Amino acid sequence: MINKETIVNKNNKFIVGWREVAALPDLGVDDIHVKIDTGARSSCLHTFKIEEFTQNDELWVKFWLHPIHNNTDIEQVCMAKVADKRVVRNSGGDEQLRYFIVSTIDFNGQRWPIEISLTSRDNMAFRMLLGRTSMHGRIIVDPEASYLIQSKEK
Repeated sequence: MINKETIVNKNNKFIVGWREVAALPDLGVDDIHVKIDTGARSSCLHTFKIEEFTQNDELWVKFWLHPIHNNTDIEQVCMAKVADKRVVRNSGGDEQLRYFIVSTIDFNGQRWPIEISLTSRDNMAFRMLLGRTSMHGRIIVDPEASYLIQSKEK
Protein backbone atom coordinates (compact mmCIF):
# COMPACT_ATOMS: atom_id res chain seq x y z
CA MET A 1 0.00 0.00 0.00
CA ILE A 2 2.47 2.67 1.14
CA ASN A 3 5.81 2.43 -0.68
CA LYS A 4 8.34 0.49 1.39
CA GLU A 5 10.74 3.41 0.95
CA THR A 6 8.29 5.70 2.77
CA ILE A 7 8.11 3.62 5.96
CA VAL A 8 10.35 4.58 8.87
CA ASN A 9 10.52 1.24 10.66
CA LYS A 10 11.97 2.51 13.94
CA ASN A 11 8.99 4.76 14.62
CA ASN A 12 6.44 3.02 12.38
CA LYS A 13 5.71 6.39 10.81
CA PHE A 14 5.52 7.06 7.12
CA ILE A 15 6.99 9.96 5.22
CA VAL A 16 4.82 12.39 3.29
CA GLY A 17 5.68 15.40 1.18
CA TRP A 18 4.33 18.89 1.74
CA ARG A 19 1.35 17.95 -0.46
CA GLU A 20 -0.35 14.59 -0.93
CA VAL A 21 -3.58 12.99 -2.11
CA ALA A 22 -5.79 11.31 0.49
CA ALA A 23 -9.33 10.00 0.82
CA LEU A 24 -12.05 10.74 3.36
CA PRO A 25 -14.05 7.50 3.09
CA ASP A 26 -16.57 8.40 5.81
CA LEU A 27 -17.56 11.39 3.68
CA GLY A 28 -17.45 9.59 0.34
CA VAL A 29 -14.45 11.60 -0.87
CA ASP A 30 -12.16 9.30 -2.88
CA ASP A 31 -9.33 11.69 -3.69
CA ILE A 32 -8.56 15.11 -2.26
CA HIS A 33 -5.37 17.11 -2.55
CA VAL A 34 -4.07 17.86 0.94
CA LYS A 35 -1.53 20.42 2.05
CA ILE A 36 0.50 19.00 4.92
CA ASP A 37 0.93 21.88 7.37
CA THR A 38 2.97 21.35 10.54
CA GLY A 39 2.40 25.00 11.42
CA ALA A 40 -1.35 24.53 11.68
CA ARG A 41 -2.69 22.92 14.83
CA SER A 42 -5.95 21.60 13.40
CA SER A 43 -6.99 20.16 10.07
CA CYS A 44 -9.61 21.84 7.92
CA LEU A 45 -11.71 21.06 4.89
CA HIS A 46 -13.01 23.54 2.32
CA THR A 47 -16.77 23.92 2.44
CA PHE A 48 -18.76 26.58 0.68
CA LYS A 49 -22.16 25.92 2.25
CA ILE A 50 -23.11 24.44 5.64
CA GLU A 51 -26.55 23.64 7.06
CA GLU A 52 -27.22 22.47 10.62
CA PHE A 53 -29.80 19.80 11.38
CA THR A 54 -30.72 17.51 14.24
CA GLN A 55 -30.72 13.75 13.97
CA ASN A 56 -31.51 11.54 16.98
CA ASP A 57 -31.20 14.59 19.24
CA GLU A 58 -27.64 15.22 18.03
CA LEU A 59 -26.31 18.16 16.03
CA TRP A 60 -25.27 17.30 12.47
CA VAL A 61 -24.16 19.33 9.47
CA LYS A 62 -24.80 18.95 5.79
CA PHE A 63 -22.04 20.63 3.80
CA TRP A 64 -20.99 21.17 0.22
CA LEU A 65 -17.44 20.92 -1.06
CA HIS A 66 -15.45 20.93 -4.28
CA PRO A 67 -13.45 17.69 -4.01
CA ILE A 68 -11.43 18.05 -7.22
CA HIS A 69 -8.27 20.15 -7.17
CA ASN A 70 -8.68 23.40 -9.15
CA ASN A 71 -12.26 22.56 -10.17
CA THR A 72 -15.27 24.41 -8.80
CA ASP A 73 -17.72 22.85 -11.28
CA ILE A 74 -18.00 19.57 -9.38
CA GLU A 75 -19.86 19.73 -6.05
CA GLN A 76 -20.21 17.02 -3.44
CA VAL A 77 -22.67 17.02 -0.56
CA CYS A 78 -21.57 15.39 2.70
CA MET A 79 -23.11 14.91 6.15
CA ALA A 80 -21.44 14.40 9.50
CA LYS A 81 -22.19 14.57 13.19
CA VAL A 82 -20.81 17.72 14.81
CA ALA A 83 -18.07 16.85 17.30
CA ASP A 84 -17.58 20.43 18.49
CA LYS A 85 -18.02 24.10 17.67
CA ARG A 86 -15.13 26.36 18.62
CA VAL A 87 -13.18 29.44 17.66
CA VAL A 88 -10.16 28.97 15.39
CA ARG A 89 -7.58 31.63 14.60
CA ASN A 90 -6.44 31.45 10.97
CA SER A 91 -2.97 32.27 9.63
CA GLY A 92 -4.03 35.91 9.18
CA GLY A 93 -4.93 36.19 12.87
CA ASP A 94 -8.67 36.34 12.27
CA GLU A 95 -10.92 34.32 14.57
CA GLN A 96 -13.87 32.29 13.30
CA LEU A 97 -16.39 29.99 14.97
CA ARG A 98 -16.18 26.65 13.15
CA TYR A 99 -17.88 23.27 13.16
CA PHE A 100 -15.60 20.32 13.86
CA ILE A 101 -16.33 16.80 12.68
CA VAL A 102 -14.46 13.52 13.05
CA SER A 103 -13.74 11.53 9.92
CA THR A 104 -11.34 8.84 8.80
CA ILE A 105 -8.43 9.91 6.61
CA ASP A 106 -6.92 7.34 4.27
CA PHE A 107 -3.45 7.59 2.78
CA ASN A 108 -3.62 4.55 0.49
CA GLY A 109 -4.67 2.11 3.20
CA GLN A 110 -3.14 3.85 6.20
CA ARG A 111 -6.30 4.98 8.03
CA TRP A 112 -7.08 6.76 11.26
CA PRO A 113 -9.74 9.16 12.60
CA ILE A 114 -9.00 12.87 12.57
CA GLU A 115 -10.80 15.99 13.69
CA ILE A 116 -11.55 18.41 10.86
CA SER A 117 -12.91 21.95 10.95
CA LEU A 118 -15.20 23.09 8.16
CA THR A 119 -14.41 26.45 6.58
CA SER A 120 -14.22 28.29 3.29
CA ARG A 121 -10.82 27.89 1.61
CA ASP A 122 -11.91 29.61 -1.62
CA ASN A 123 -8.73 31.65 -1.83
CA MET A 124 -6.46 28.70 -0.98
CA ALA A 125 -4.83 26.31 -3.44
CA PHE A 126 -5.73 23.15 -1.49
CA ARG A 127 -9.18 21.91 -0.50
CA MET A 128 -7.83 20.38 2.69
CA LEU A 129 -5.14 21.19 5.18
CA LEU A 130 -3.76 18.46 7.44
CA GLY A 131 -2.68 19.98 10.75
CA ARG A 132 -0.11 18.63 13.18
CA THR A 133 -2.59 17.10 15.68
CA SER A 134 -3.83 14.81 12.89
CA MET A 135 -0.26 13.74 12.09
CA HIS A 136 0.91 13.09 15.65
CA GLY A 137 2.57 9.69 16.02
CA ARG A 138 1.95 8.69 12.39
CA ILE A 139 3.66 10.97 9.88
CA ILE A 140 7.05 12.50 9.18
CA VAL A 141 7.03 15.39 6.71
CA ASP A 142 9.72 15.86 4.06
CA PRO A 143 9.25 19.52 3.06
CA GLU A 144 11.25 19.04 -0.15
CA ALA A 145 8.99 16.27 -1.45
CA SER A 146 5.51 16.11 -2.99
CA TYR A 147 3.08 13.29 -3.64
CA LEU A 148 5.15 10.48 -2.09
CA ILE A 149 2.11 8.30 -1.38
CA GLN A 150 1.10 6.02 -4.22
CA SER A 151 -2.45 6.49 -5.40
CA LYS A 152 -4.94 3.70 -4.85
CA GLU A 153 -5.40 1.36 -7.74
CA LYS A 154 -8.71 2.15 -9.38
